[in-house]
Amino acid sequence: MANIVRFDPFEDLNRLQREVNRLFEDNSRSGRGTETAAARTWAPSVDILEDGNEIVVIADLPGLRQEDIDIELTGETLTIKGERKFEDTQRKDRYVRVERSYGTFQRSFTIVAPVQHDGVKASYKDGILEVHLPKSEETKPKKVQVSAG
Repeated sequence: MANIVRFDPFEDLNRLQREVNRLFEDNSRSGRGTETAAARTWAPSVDILEDGNEIVVIADLPGLRQEDIDIELTGETLTIKGERKFEDTQRKDRYVRVERSYGTFQRSFTIVAPVQHDGVKASYKDGILEVHLPKSEETKPKKVQVSAG
């Protein structure tokens, strides 16, 4: 007498979900919050907006000091670098979970319009970095007067 096995189309998905959950659980238990900053990478979130006069790059950099941020404009590439350090080294072994990212980061962006390099300004307040890149005069929109023919 043959055993009848009921077909479950979701069994493969359930098994995959259990396996992924197991991997994450093993990972979180093994570190017990003692992951080093070098073990993680992070990239701060960035918004870029453009109008007729300038391009503005806005980056979320919470927990950084102004002196930990480096901005370079080389040709048409804007690079923002920095490092957020894990400062609480005395209590490091007592952390049960560490979800905030630490360590160095680097973000590079291609600026598609010519920029006045000497007019670039950056400000940093409350964890928000704003880099203002004024467009060069030849790229700004110009009003063209239509004359009667």
